[in-house]
Amino acid sequence: MTMDSPKLRWLVLGASGFVGSAIVAELRSRGARVVTMAAPRLSSSATTPEALAAEARATLDSTRMGTSGMATSVLAELRQECADADIVINAAGMATPGDGESQALTGANALLPAVTALIAQEAAVRRLVHLSSASVQGHRRVIDESAERAPFSPYSRSKALGEEVLELVASGGAPSSVVTVRATSVQGMGRPTTRSLIKVAGSPLASVAKPGSAPTPVSSIDALAWFVVETALFAGNVPALVLQPWEGLSVSDVLNAAGGRAPHLLPHGFCRTILATGYFTSGLLGERFHGPLRRVELMWFGQEQAPGWADAVGLAPVPAVASLLKKARQGQ
Repeated sequence: MTMDSPKLRWLVLGASGFVGSAIVAELRSRGARVVTMAAPRLSSSATTPEALAAEARATLDSTRMGTSGMATSVLAELRQECADADIVINAAGMATPGDGESQALTGANALLPAVTALIAQEAAVRRLVHLSSASVQGHRRVIDESAERAPFSPYSRSKALGEEVLELVASGGAPSSVVTVRATSVQGMGRPTTRSLIKVAGSPLASVAKPGSAPTPVSSIDALAWFVVETALFAGNVPALVLQPWEGLSVSDVLNAAGGRAPHLLPHGFCRTILATGYFTSGLLGERFHGPLRRVELMWFGQEQAPGWADAVGLAPVPAVASLLKKARQGQ
């Protein structure tokens, strides 16, 4: 059951980015009325959701007072566009898993979602869908739609903080009006991480921990864009947190599709030892290598997904990641 989509007006924030542009393309393929916006550049040194919520409110108060500045001007534009929108998609953020802590990272991934949610509430939009990351649950064996978070890097901590502050802000709005979608390991044509995956998959480094049948959260941008739009359109209640559905591949399946050949099978204990040593060393260096190490960990061990809301209501996208990886490999 969905809303009457042809009559809806959509606003996509961060529309020029990897995820945002795919969502815009999905909407336009359906004939939707779409307005796109670049995200304002915000910075924050806050480290708690309470401090971020207070900062978000103060930021909007300064906008109402007409304080000069680029961010203030863009936020005023955002307020105006939200006033005319039915559904807002926040696909903005800094996707830099290997970078260190910064005020810009917190501003993009935590403060901006809070500000957007407050503006959306003020404008009484039907639904705000915010794009987060399954990385907020860190190294858990099974990722799910719970509020349990275990971030392990500056990037995942900033995304977790964004989820937490949205929970605070959303508590003052209508039920089901703010939904966070946790994207998994999303691949796409031309994406640097996808090019890197294909390069590794076609090299002698392509390997998985025995027996190589572990499920992987590697997913496709087409499936994510479809799922985001369907979630936004869903006429019933939607949980505050939903996980991008699994596309059914194992760690070996992904490397086969991306590299065109079967990966090496490595002893389980050997892989764990290498990762433990790597994370320890990276920790001594300010988590400098946590991002690349996490990608190796996912390549070797994958990560299982618990069935979630999408499975319960029948919103499973058509699996596309295997064909996407094969096409990307052949196009290189």
